[in-house]
Amino acid sequence: MLKIGSHVSFGKEQLLTSTKEAVSYGANTFMFYTGAPTNTIRKEIESKYNEQAQKLMIENNIDIKDVVCHAPYIVNLGNASDIDKYNFSINFIKNELKRCDAMGITKMVLHPGNATGGLTKQEGLDNIANAINIILDGTTNCKLLLETMAGKGSECGNSLEEMTYLIENINNKEQIGVCLDTCHLSDSGVDLTNFDAYLDEFDSNIGINYIGCIHVNDSRNEQGAKKDRHANLGDGYIGFETIMNIINNKRLSHLPFILETPYIGDSDDAKERLYPPYKFEIEMIRNNSYDSSFKEKIREYYKK
Repeated sequence: MLKIGSHVSFGKEQLLTSTKEAVSYGANTFMFYTGAPTNTIRKEIESKYNEQAQKLMIENNIDIKDVVCHAPYIVNLGNASDIDKYNFSINFIKNELKRCDAMGITKMVLHPGNATGGLTKQEGLDNIANAINIILDGTTNCKLLLETMAGKGSECGNSLEEMTYLIENINNKEQIGVCLDTCHLSDSGVDLTNFDAYLDEFDSNIGINYIGCIHVNDSRNEQGAKKDRHANLGDGYIGFETIMNIINNKRLSHLPFILETPYIGDSDDAKERLYPPYKFEIEMIRNNSYDSSFKEKIREYYKK
């Protein structure tokens, strides 16, 4: 069974808010942040919302094991030059994993980090591996999935070689994994029209069993641009057919696929409104058919 969803909000009712939004899109999986992705301000997890969310998931055929949390972008495990910030990032991620445990969430995606402050890539990679070895100390259960990156700036984890190095140097192999992002892979230089070749190489170096989820995004940039700008399905350089070949790959059929595509703007409005595309993109994926008028349909749907 195809497991397809999108990133959703984590509002006043926390995980229940996320589940309600996912259900409204016809999704059977989803991804959320436990606060804003651009800061580390977090509220206490309330168990009453977890119980209601899990009940709603069961009613709508969503397996909580397929639900994914995402750590905020602002955390950087790649730079240990400022030891206080480094330790803060370590402790924050450790606490986010505990919050996931409290909600019954088994997977959390993390951008590995950046080799900032004049550090070499090797130093950044070593800092990341060291930090994760401190984080995965046996006190939490949620698996940490390192996301493949596009390669902009000093990002670490934007090549199979770098991801292999990280996995090899993390001690707790049972609690580590990888999240593939289609836009990031293409922007980093991977030819997604020959995705099976990439999977073969991934399996040889790391092992397909380490892949924990897939971020589904088209790209506004040509292959190898190293810019990381997501596009709606069929609206970018990767293309709908190539993305569908990835989604339908039998070796990945057990994994959750998560859309992170851009909201659709209302170009007719002076104060542009933005609408989530996920209900309609999920329909196209389930139908395995691209609808060139889906943006107009989105605008009409949300204006009602």
